[in-house]
Amino acid sequence: MHALPQDHTGVRVARLRRERHLTQRALSDLSGVPYDTLTKIEQGRLAATPHAVACLARAMRLEVRTIVGQPYKADLRADELDVLIAPIRESLDVYDLGADPDITARPLVDLREDSESLCAAVRTGEIKRAASEVAGLIEETTTAAHTLGSSDAWLVLTSLYRTSYDVATKLGFADLAQLSLARMDWAAQRASSAVFGGAYQYFRALTYLREGKYRTGQRLVDLGLQTIGQAEASQERDVVTGQLHLGGSVMAGRAHDTERAMGHLDEAGSIADRTGESPKVLWMTFGGVNVQVHRVSVLAELDKYDKAVEEADRLSIPSDWPRSRTSHHWAEVARAQMWTGKLDSSFASLVKARKAAPQQAKYHPMVRDTYASLEAAHRRLPNSFLAYGSWLTSQV
Repeated sequence: MHALPQDHTGVRVARLRRERHLTQRALSDLSGVPYDTLTKIEQGRLAATPHAVACLARAMRLEVRTIVGQPYKADLRADELDVLIAPIRESLDVYDLGADPDITARPLVDLREDSESLCAAVRTGEIKRAASEVAGLIEETTTAAHTLGSSDAWLVLTSLYRTSYDVATKLGFADLAQLSLARMDWAAQRASSAVFGGAYQYFRALTYLREGKYRTGQRLVDLGLQTIGQAEASQERDVVTGQLHLGGSVMAGRAHDTERAMGHLDEAGSIADRTGESPKVLWMTFGGVNVQVHRVSVLAELDKYDKAVEEADRLSIPSDWPRSRTSHHWAEVARAQMWTGKLDSSFASLVKARKAAPQQAKYHPMVRDTYASLEAAHRRLPNSFLAYGSWLTSQV
């Protein structure tokens, strides 16, 4: 039994289009997505690009997440992840209530160590662990921050709000991600941290990137660059600046603005030459490898799939690189390979994405849609392919 026979973006596009009494031709004209591309997306023969999804969402006046189907509630329930969302929401609600009299917070050094451990867990793809532990840590650290009132305490809380954002994003809860960012900004202001202020604008820009609102996202990148420019010179400032340029490159790529996209990549490359590989500075994985990975991504966003695949073939991901970023990279490579007709290579890349970070890959829309497109190609499917599909709809 093949997995996902009716669960891919194309099926949802077709259903939503019919609900609005639009023909394929009419939706193509409204969205600017070529008719031939739209028909193949609806048939599942092509994985919809983020640019195409954004265009279709605007044409039908929908949220991007409605089209991609997130959050995948049935699968989250099967993996017992859905029950972890409510406690996170509750922990974000007590931010301004002061110290909780029923909570005795541990020393700040212990809270900081646990916060760093959760950041590391997210980077290794341990989404369930991070989702399980972050709510309790936020509540405990909220009490500590209100009690101590120090910049260090507020910074630890800021980091935990960032982890909440990471979990919400990877599981597809856009509203929870936005709430987490609002709390991150609130805590960063109390810590008087321009570095985290710039990082906040970066993460905020990414939410608009996922929603297909590239103009607003680019404005936020520009605001983040202005904010981080107020920080004192440091490696942290350089890393956040470089990461903002990387975010801006993908933003411009999805908007099909080649000049701006390449300009951001060049700026990020120059900064990476100074910083070297800095994977643990604010856990942003910044450095030359990340610049190269983003170049692959940007070329794909610009619909230059052949060049994206060529760049990916020349790129060597270090064995100690964060598994979450490695998994995301292979998901993007799989999509580019699928678009160039390299179907066997595409599936091999999906396997690499799963191997690197299975919990993350399972809930990655690009993984699901690329799998569905490969399945729709009607090739002879090996047992390993069928097993992969079954895994996508089973417990991790």
